[in-house]
Amino acid sequence: MDKDKEKQSLCNWIERNAPRFTQLSDEIWANPELSYQESFSSKLQADFLAQEGFHITWGIGGLKTAFCAEWGSGKPILGFAGEYDALANLSQKALPYPEPLQEGAAGHGCGHNLLGVGAMAAACALKAWLEENHYSGCIRYYGCPAEETGSGKSFIARAGAFDDLDAAFNFHPFSVNFACKGSIVGYMDLTFRFHGTSAHAGATPHLGRSALDAVELMNVGVNYLREHVSPDVRIHYVITKGGDAPNIVPAEAEVWYFLRAHLPETMQNLYQRVEKIAQGAALMTETRMSVTLNGVMANLLNNKTLADIQYANMQLIGSIPFTPEEYAFAERINRAYPSDAAQGIADSFHIPLSVLEKSSLAADNYPSFDEGVVYTFSTDVGDLSWKAPLSLLMTACFPTHVAWHTWGVVAAVGTSIGHKGMLHAAKIMALSGLMP
Repeated sequence: MDKDKEKQSLCNWIERNAPRFTQLSDEIWANPELSYQESFSSKLQADFLAQEGFHITWGIGGLKTAFCAEWGSGKPILGFAGEYDALANLSQKALPYPEPLQEGAAGHGCGHNLLGVGAMAAACALKAWLEENHYSGCIRYYGCPAEETGSGKSFIARAGAFDDLDAAFNFHPFSVNFACKGSIVGYMDLTFRFHGTSAHAGATPHLGRSALDAVELMNVGVNYLREHVSPDVRIHYVITKGGDAPNIVPAEAEVWYFLRAHLPETMQNLYQRVEKIAQGAALMTETRMSVTLNGVMANLLNNKTLADIQYANMQLIGSIPFTPEEYAFAERINRAYPSDAAQGIADSFHIPLSVLEKSSLAADNYPSFDEGVVYTFSTDVGDLSWKAPLSLLMTACFPTHVAWHTWGVVAAVGTSIGHKGMLHAAKIMALSGLMP
């Protein structure tokens, strides 16, 4: 079988099975679950893969909603990493204007209902092709929980589940089709707790030692630190506990921090400096400080050769065949966003503004925009990229003026727009699994 026929065979398999995968993505979209709570979504995927002949191993990395589905033996070993967690308070109907499906409920504002199923579709297509042609090779799909807040892949990587991969594939729903060559910063998720002494704030404040004072002094110190860090560093915090009443000196207080930095040594240095500030705040207030590491993600290393392979396969497949009705739906969503929304996305992702202003949906394929770029958001895909060659693939699953973690994403990824972007990604990843 020549290479062109092999590739067409893979694409044909995905097209024939498209309704099965779009139904899966819609079921996950309709049942959004937060990090580490993805019982329905993970079981739905695992059951589907078991029916396709994959062997399922639950609890990888010690996470109850994580699993590995494996088929075949020998080399190469190709890994496909999927996700399925949603975001809090982003419930939205599949409509071109804001309207929650259930007030206050979760929603797939990052399109993870497509992300996992698209990676599954690629894995299943390659498995079917290997089986039909009697070739050796091992295909794995990793069901990865808690990308949004919990570093699921970090635990899976630490357990050694990615160690023997020859290549890995992952895609993310976006508004443009391209394979990444840039890097993404790592992050640390930390909770700083301060323990003081309670007292009556009016009658005997001198007997109290305020844990809230320590939190506030720590935050002041960290805010002064911002002037003295490298441009790739980002620091965010929220006070999660500040006391019970104004007239009680708070004995307990805590602050939740995300630290982001590009290189591991920069991250370690940043953590040490922030911890010293916390220790100083405790000294100033005569309180005690403790810190809990909730999660950590490595920086993402995109493989440029794999990015080029994926772009070559994008060109082979062609543009996404969006319909006039889909363009009109996307345009209505775009109009609901601020007039400078496209400029903000262009600046953040180093995409020419003309790409985003050309149409309401970016159906065409583009070479990498981001070689040499360091993005200042984070993903636990970074932990996978340190174990195997990987280029994070982006495909157009929502309109061009829409940012992640907003209602417009939830609306689009529950429609045929999202389905087409997902299947586009599945074809690119499956074809790239054949390698040149």
